[in-house]
Amino acid sequence: MINQSNLWKLRFTMAGTLALIIGISSLAFAAILAWFDAFDLYTLAGSVALFNIIQWLIGPYLVNMLYGAKKLDKEVQPNLHMMIESLSRKSGIKTPRLMISSLNIPNAFAYGSPLTGNHVAVTQGLLQELEAEEVEAVIGHEIGHLKHRDMHVMMVVSFLPSLFYILARSMMWSSYGRDRRENGGNSLALIGAISMGVYFLLTLFNLSLSRQREYYADQHASNVVEDGARKLSEGLAKISTGTWRQQMYGEKIGASSFKTLFISDPDHAAKDVAELNAAHFGSTDSQLVNKIMNRRISGLENFSEIFSTHPNIVKRLKALNS
Repeated sequence: MINQSNLWKLRFTMAGTLALIIGISSLAFAAILAWFDAFDLYTLAGSVALFNIIQWLIGPYLVNMLYGAKKLDKEVQPNLHMMIESLSRKSGIKTPRLMISSLNIPNAFAYGSPLTGNHVAVTQGLLQELEAEEVEAVIGHEIGHLKHRDMHVMMVVSFLPSLFYILARSMMWSSYGRDRRENGGNSLALIGAISMGVYFLLTLFNLSLSRQREYYADQHASNVVEDGARKLSEGLAKISTGTWRQQMYGEKIGASSFKTLFISDPDHAAKDVAELNAAHFGSTDSQLVNKIMNRRISGLENFSEIFSTHPNIVKRLKALNS
């Protein structure tokens, strides 16, 4: 079972980050509304919101197309279907549709929309690289994302940086077409620069929220899967090494904009493997996990994590086994 004190701290941190994202967005948007014609800005906000909603609704179709995901029939993988049904029942959610992706990279992802319902996809590489108990823990993690409605939360907060990015570009382009002194060109450029700064700040907070929700889904897996912390820890280590190996062989991941869906960031596989090598790749899965957790994290690694959608693997394994 998970540590309830740690779980409440994680929930408080996520709520605080979400409040900061909304608060900064509201404050900056209100200031810009006071400076410019509100109707034009509301039109811009409505257009961005409409684009995000459409992307959210049709997103599952894009994911299926990009990653070659299709429905996995119960007759093909009966044990996997029993696994996801059991974990969904323990989690108190409707069983999502089980999908199989043609990717050779070991990974899994949860996605869905009101049009398609919820899906959990596993890749061909995941089933080849991981043992059954580790696959169970990975599926428990993905069900945690569905349980916590992470797709909906991240869709909402991703709207805010998008709004300020488009606003910044619009203001800057408009400033180039005006006389800087007579027609407010300098003001437009200034607001554009401020909006770009707000966009960058909100993006960092969004990345932080994404990492927090990965921890939260990890905790869910450790709660609904027997000995889940150990199984997921070993699975994450194998996913990193397997991803790195497949990338060395030229396997392509596809659109990196969807990498937040994955249980482990494929773009950081090489760095994660460096950490695994630094841990002197153990003869057993449990030895490997223990050596990773005991490794000291450098200041550079802490800094680079700020720009990542997923937590540092050492921190992640420590949190799982706390």
